[in-house]
Amino acid sequence: MLLKDRVAIITAGAGVGIGRAVAARFLEEGAQVVLTDAHPRRTGETAAELSKQFGREVAGIVVDVTRREQIEGAVKQAVEKFGRIDILFNNAGINKLEPIWEVKDETWDLVMNVCLRGTFWTMRAVLPHMLKQGRGAIVNMASAAGWMAASDGEAPYSAAKAGVMGLTRAASGELAGKGIRVNAIAPSVIYNEFLERIYPPGMFEAAKKRNPMGRLGEPRDVANLALFLASDLSSYITGEVVSISGGSVVVP
Repeated sequence: MLLKDRVAIITAGAGVGIGRAVAARFLEEGAQVVLTDAHPRRTGETAAELSKQFGREVAGIVVDVTRREQIEGAVKQAVEKFGRIDILFNNAGINKLEPIWEVKDETWDLVMNVCLRGTFWTMRAVLPHMLKQGRGAIVNMASAAGWMAASDGEAPYSAAKAGVMGLTRAASGELAGKGIRVNAIAPSVIYNEFLERIYPPGMFEAAKKRNPMGRLGEPRDVANLALFLASDLSSYITGEVVSISGGSVVVP
């Protein structure tokens, strides 16, 4: 029960991938979870399913991270309900593949606003509560694409995720002496079925063949790392961007 009685906010937690896996992993370890997502039906259904599975209420709140008032409203609701916020897992992200010479302003703005500005806004909303407590753990979702172009057409996504890495490091320096740790996770390909709507056919099999472990990552792999970074097991770790790639992306 590594997270017993701790309150965690998870953004983009109602899909089929990393967010939901992290929510389930945190619940397994005793956390109270506030699950947010931009999809109203899915948010309610996922919160209800996890509540039934784990025998305690999972709060589901509709949040579009490009809407600052929705982020701030969800944080307020979490504090009113549970009295504190101990963990933020910043998972909201989006990708749209366009060659850099054809990237539309709308695409650039969308990817930046969800991946980078949404991450910043959510951090800023929870930090006053963590500062008041004198402790907290923030885990941001970066990507191996922040170090390198994972595929053609990912310039906005790569730039946004590199920004998340920089934001993580900067925030960690400001907050380390205040009891708050800030780290990021940078996955390579973590398969879920929704990704097949974004990436071209054959990409997943090609990535699997290139991987030293001979497989793609799974959401549970990332959830285990998120648990480590959110818990006291990593109490002397902050400002890190941790690669999780099966050895395909090794950063010196």
